[in-house]
Amino acid sequence: MAQVNPIPKGMHTLTPNLVLRDCARAIDFYKRALGAQEASRMMAPDGKSVWHAELRIGDSTFFLNDEMPGAGHPAPTAADPLPVTLWLYVPDCDAAFKRAVGAGATATMQPEDMFWGDRCSGVADPFGYLWSFATRQKELSESEMRRAGEEFARKMAERPSQHA
Repeated sequence: MAQVNPIPKGMHTLTPNLVLRDCARAIDFYKRALGAQEASRMMAPDGKSVWHAELRIGDSTFFLNDEMPGAGHPAPTAADPLPVTLWLYVPDCDAAFKRAVGAGATATMQPEDMFWGDRCSGVADPFGYLWSFATRQKELSESEMRRAGEEFARKMAERPSQHA
């Protein structure tokens, strides 16, 4: 009997699975907002809900499905998002941010250069998931990263508190 690879071809070790309300609409949104490509879609017997779908962004796959009664995994909502961010490294952080916002995502962080060498931005999608876009701009040594982080922390400590 042939040996079966425990990780399917084209997959990575970690694969997120997004539980959604109106998965079909979310798939269309992710295609427009994130440039996702649909690899597969399996509809439930009712022909309305999605049991399983696979989308690809760059070299990564993620799974999606509609909420399933009794499964115990309710979908997040835009009003009550998950406290998890899906992080995408992209060639142009600003363009990815603009595309997502143009497709209906809500800006959570404007594009900005970060102390660790990335340019980053963030959006919330209409389905309760948070996405960050990042473009590596420079490679830093461990000591450069430490100094930059210390400078960032010093500047943050000098800022007036927004929770006062």
